[in-house]
Amino acid sequence: MTLNEYIEHAMSNPTAFSIPIGNFRLDIPQTTVSQWIVMAVLILLAFILTRNLKVVPTKKQALLESFLEMIYNLFYGVLGEHGKRYIPYLMTLIMFLGASNILGLFHVAPPTKNINVTAALAIMSIILIQYAAIKARGVGGWLKHFSHPAKIVTPLNVMELVIKPFSLCMRLFGNILGAYIVMELIIYCVPVGVPAVFSLYFDIFDGLLQAYIFCFLTSLYISEAIEIEE
Repeated sequence: MTLNEYIEHAMSNPTAFSIPIGNFRLDIPQTTVSQWIVMAVLILLAFILTRNLKVVPTKKQALLESFLEMIYNLFYGVLGEHGKRYIPYLMTLIMFLGASNILGLFHVAPPTKNINVTAALAIMSIILIQYAAIKARGVGGWLKHFSHPAKIVTPLNVMELVIKPFSLCMRLFGNILGAYIVMELIIYCVPVGVPAVFSLYFDIFDGLLQAYIFCFLTSLYISEAIEIEE
């Protein structure tokens, strides 16, 4: 395989398997399979780690509670008391993205290198943001905020309904796809030793950083949405 073919393969989303449905075949991409794996692992870990919880926590339970409390406080500092109802979604999202983004560490295509996945997550987040705004302000207040601080900026505020999810989607997709391609090139050029060093940055640090940025921006948008203008 030439270098160009290797790059094209890294950028593509090959089919893992196909499901025959009558005269058609439903192709299941590799990123969809890896997404299923991440969800299954997270659900299994949630089941295992939350069994037999005690009033006086064990070391394992104390460690789990400390980890969850750290993530909770991370978002509580942005959303405050009025927005704490949205923290469980953000905690779930950051754990899913963190686990998905580091799959490249195991030479598995991360789900977030597929723009369909990042677009779906961005749309979910922006719907939640608009729901939060309507919940906090009412429908009338939500419509009114598009003319804040002046009616002349109304078109720009309406455009944000598209710009915000688009920026969330493309930022996550571009960074994860770029890191995945870089790692594939490093493995192609120097298959032994060197990839392990670069993987610490591109697969772990950058992957977790992008998960944090996506969720932090979502929490920031929610905070802006539930803020009542004077």
